[in-house]
Amino acid sequence: MVVRHTPLGHDIDGTSFDSVLVQDDSSPPNPSTVLVLHGMEGRSDAQLQFAERLTEWGYQAIAVDLFGAEVTRGGMAATSAAMTAFVGDRDALARRLDAVYAALTNEPQVDPARVAAIGFCFGGLCVLDLARAGHALTGVAAFHGLLTAPHRPSDGPVTARIAVYHGWDDPYAPPEDVVALGRELSGRDIDWQLHAYGNTMHAFMAPWAADPQRGIQYSEAAARRAWTSLRYFLEECFGAEVQATDR
Repeated sequence: MVVRHTPLGHDIDGTSFDSVLVQDDSSPPNPSTVLVLHGMEGRSDAQLQFAERLTEWGYQAIAVDLFGAEVTRGGMAATSAAMTAFVGDRDALARRLDAVYAALTNEPQVDPARVAAIGFCFGGLCVLDLARAGHALTGVAAFHGLLTAPHRPSDGPVTARIAVYHGWDDPYAPPEDVVALGRELSGRDIDWQLHAYGNTMHAFMAPWAADPQRGIQYSEAAARRAWTSLRYFLEECFGAEVQATDR
């Protein structure tokens, strides 16, 4: 298996973005695509590693740049400021998501009818908002994401299936947010599922996370369970066209 990284640079309103397409030579022809959306850190090596793991299941993946290359080069101070601004202005976030999604699904390597998205932390909020906005995704999965609804939510149809992987002790998504999300999704007749892991904090998928005083802690057990569940969720979203195999 040879994994290839292909830059997918594009500009939006004068800002350069550096998403990366991740493929391997053993994938089937014209594979389905999974967008991988980053957290506060911006487009990162950890994100690329998740994308590479998806190729083992027969998909191609895109490590999506949501902040722009210049912001990411500015380090954590710049990326955290960008995230805070978008969380505080969900209309601006919606415009950014619309533009990035359109740019990537127009790439010649991508079949826009066969695209799913996963996201971590801030990226979890973003994939939920992509689904909420009615984008033609087969499914989205949020890992330890922020769960609050946009200030002005769309009331149009949502076709994407939704999976949420949540640490019950995550201080950034308390139980009232989980209940509100369930009511929101059920109220819109969305096909959704929630996996909540006990004794589990925020950022449980990130091996570097080790700050329990702030509610941030990696969990090998929760990460393994969530990733295993994602495999079957994606198979359900894409149907029989992708046959995941162990390698």
